[in-house]
Amino acid sequence: MKMCVITAMLFLVLSGQCGILAGKVNKHKPWIETSYHGVITENMDTVLLDPPLVALDKDAPVPYAGEICAFKIHGQEAPFEAEVLNRTSGEGVLRARGPIDCEQQKEYTFIIQAYDCGASPSGANWKKSHKAVVHIQVDDVNEFSPVFREPLYRATVTEGKIYDSILQVEAWDQDCSPQYSQICNFEIVTQDTPFAIDRNGNIRNTERLSYDKQQHYKIMVTAYDCGQKRAMESVPVHIDVKPVCKPGWQGWNKRVDYEPGTGSKQLFPKMHLETCDGPLSSVRAMVELQTSHIGKGCDRETYSEKSLQKLCGAASGSTDLLPAPSASTNWTASLLTDSGRDSDLIFRFDGRQAANIPEWVVPQNLTDQFTIATWMKHGPSPGLRAEKETLLCNSDKTEMNRHHYSLYVHNCRLVFLLRRDFIQLDSFRPAEFHWRLEQICDKEWHYYVINVEFPSVTLFVDGVTYEPYLVTDDWPIHPSEIDVQLTVGACWQGGEVTTPRFTQYFRGSLSGLTIRPGKIATQKVISCLQACKEGLDISSLESLGKGIKFHFNPAQSVLVMEADDLESINTAMTKVSYINSRQFPTPGLRKLHITTTVQCFGEDTCISIPDIKAMVMVLPPSEPRITIAGVERLVWPAAQLRAPVGVALFKDIHIISTVTKTDATLSIARRPGVLELMHNLDYCDVLVIGEELDPEQESLEILHSSLLGKHLDATNSTSGISIYGVDSMAHYEQAIRQVRYRNWKPGGLSERRFRLSCSELNGRYTSNEFNLEIGIVHSSEAVEHVNHMAVQSQYMRPVHHPLVVHTVNSDHISGTPPAATVVIVMCIAALVVIVVLGIYRIHTTHQDGSNEDEERRKDPEMDWDDSNLNITVNPMESIDGTQIAEEVREEEPEEEEDEDEEDDELAGDLSSAESEDSDDEEETNIQKGKVKGKLEWDPLTLPYY
Repeated sequence: MKMCVITAMLFLVLSGQCGILAGKVNKHKPWIETSYHGVITENMDTVLLDPPLVALDKDAPVPYAGEICAFKIHGQEAPFEAEVLNRTSGEGVLRARGPIDCEQQKEYTFIIQAYDCGASPSGANWKKSHKAVVHIQVDDVNEFSPVFREPLYRATVTEGKIYDSILQVEAWDQDCSPQYSQICNFEIVTQDTPFAIDRNGNIRNTERLSYDKQQHYKIMVTAYDCGQKRAMESVPVHIDVKPVCKPGWQGWNKRVDYEPGTGSKQLFPKMHLETCDGPLSSVRAMVELQTSHIGKGCDRETYSEKSLQKLCGAASGSTDLLPAPSASTNWTASLLTDSGRDSDLIFRFDGRQAANIPEWVVPQNLTDQFTIATWMKHGPSPGLRAEKETLLCNSDKTEMNRHHYSLYVHNCRLVFLLRRDFIQLDSFRPAEFHWRLEQICDKEWHYYVINVEFPSVTLFVDGVTYEPYLVTDDWPIHPSEIDVQLTVGACWQGGEVTTPRFTQYFRGSLSGLTIRPGKIATQKVISCLQACKEGLDISSLESLGKGIKFHFNPAQSVLVMEADDLESINTAMTKVSYINSRQFPTPGLRKLHITTTVQCFGEDTCISIPDIKAMVMVLPPSEPRITIAGVERLVWPAAQLRAPVGVALFKDIHIISTVTKTDATLSIARRPGVLELMHNLDYCDVLVIGEELDPEQESLEILHSSLLGKHLDATNSTSGISIYGVDSMAHYEQAIRQVRYRNWKPGGLSERRFRLSCSELNGRYTSNEFNLEIGIVHSSEAVEHVNHMAVQSQYMRPVHHPLVVHTVNSDHISGTPPAATVVIVMCIAALVVIVVLGIYRIHTTHQDGSNEDEERRKDPEMDWDDSNLNITVNPMESIDGTQIAEEVREEEPEEEEDEDEEDDELAGDLSSAESEDSDDEEETNIQKGKVKGKLEWDPLTLPYY
């Protein structure tokens, strides 16, 4: 116990001594550099410091006091830690506590201090160095590839030009260091391209590009960073080549096909104007449809002038001075005609042709009101002082050379001369009316109408009104007994010259020259007569907006548009359309001409836009096939032909028109395997085949009532009858069915033949030639069947039976049994007795029968059509004709008011034809007595035996 106490006391003494010693031993603080610079490679943990991390202590080599035990880091939560490698030498190392990423932070700065081990093993009384600044830079690793900033690059170049830089591509790298984050090189991957690229990504062309050779290029480009790491994906570069910028319209087709019946079709749906970025204040475009080669200036329904007058509602009474040459209109036969223009009748005057109008054609009584109208195509006259060119002239026929009225062209002026006759006052009056218009000499077709309401004269050209710019007065013409001569194409000089001749010849083309005395044409009629079926149009007017102004000429062949900006004019141009409303338009091309004017601010014109020449190709329409069908042979008794109204030739005629192609725009009625097309006809001719009609004994006629309510007229002559006018096929059928043939002296005539043909568009489409043959049966001939019919006997009750046709030949006769022969002989004997009695009865009732006959002639209900009727006379039965007539009237349906009338002698002639040869004389006497003038039969609904 005592030992322990001594030991403890000794320990305390020693400890106190050691503490005093330690305080004396650990005199100095550790020493380190004031600053350190280090480098660490990202994703590594060791920091390379400069200078190295070493702490010194002047207490060395005293244990603990002269040793370094730790380095401590302060500030910024630096992701580093310091480790003492050698306590004696004071060496240490700086390490990262985790992965270092340069892309997140490139540099770190913090404070570090060194600590010695103190004065004893317990580390008591340790000392720390001063604070040193450590600056660490993170070294980058090339871990990322370059990436392009855009997924696709586009550029446009103009052909024929070398560019220093077409466009620049850009790439970037996520690496943090300049070495690895910078792009040091670009490369075009696509081989054999006329392009190159520099280090900065600028692409240029190495040769001049051609728009015609290649309009588009696609190249692939890659990039490298300064560490030569290549981009993972190349970028596409699209380069478009455009032609050298020339101001003008682009995006249009030179040819546009038009299918008939499709309505309006856009001509330039993708058209736009290129101005090469030139500043503009307004744009004016004029689209012209050139159709001077089509008919009279455009596609019109080329009907005759008379038909057009009716269609347009013009007043009747006009005289056509230039009709088609014919036997009755031969004064135009010597004139030149311009053929091949869609059947449009055009007369061409070359300065040597003229025509005298016959006196019976010349319009009479030209009062204070009349109208002159014509189509004219005329060009400038040759020579500086051209003479007058006369279209129409009414002058003295002999002795003098006074012009009463005339229409002529002189130096591109249209002049109308009107010299009034002297009345009460001998004073100056308006006599010459002058118009100066571009249309007169532009070599295009125009429609001229002169309305005279003396002393006012108004000119219409293509429906537009023009007042005369000059009116001169003259003395009236004193009346004389001199005849006048009306001429076309020149003026007749009958007096004041040695030899009467034509003078002041016209050079140009005329068509449809007419004069209408007593009335003037209305604006509506004039517009209708010159209306064009084809022209320009604008679709979707509401989409044009307020920035566009436009207007058409009257014929809609010229369209002018104006706008203040490109967008408006481009939109308007895409709406320009072509339309042709003809059912069967004239196929072929129509030229289009577009002229454009661009105005800039403060300048008249700054950009020149080339004109455009295109065409509309009108495709051939589905042509109709007009077919006339009906019975081609009829047999009529001669007595029927002698009737006052003759016989109807085409009672069952039918006219149809078919096409082989379906057209949804037309009104069509479908039948199995055929398409029937409903359209108009303009004339049908019934011609006599063989010898012409003898007006002394035969005629072709048509009831005037059959034309009422229709746009039809008819003319007839010894060669046939012509029905004309623009009207439906149904109306033509109705009219043709009323054409009747009459021959009041058939004599020995056995047959007559006729030919029917019809036309649409003045002969452009014609029907088949339907031939009809009429067989004429005379009373002396024995006929059992006529047209599968015969006249009902006036001595037989009408009994309806199925129609049966029996053929009698020699075999049947030779095969008659003896009993039948006996019966026949008895019947003949009985017939003789009946005939004798009948003669007596006829004699007693002849007078009554004649009176009754007159009454029945006046009654249209007693007229019967005996076509297709079979009647066999029963000689054993005798019934009064009046009773039969009444019974037949009950059986027969009522006829129309204009039904055919037939001769009163029909029944008698056919009855005699039905009798045996031995009874011809007796039957003839019967016909002259009781039978004559009784009834006429319509067999269409009466099939009798």
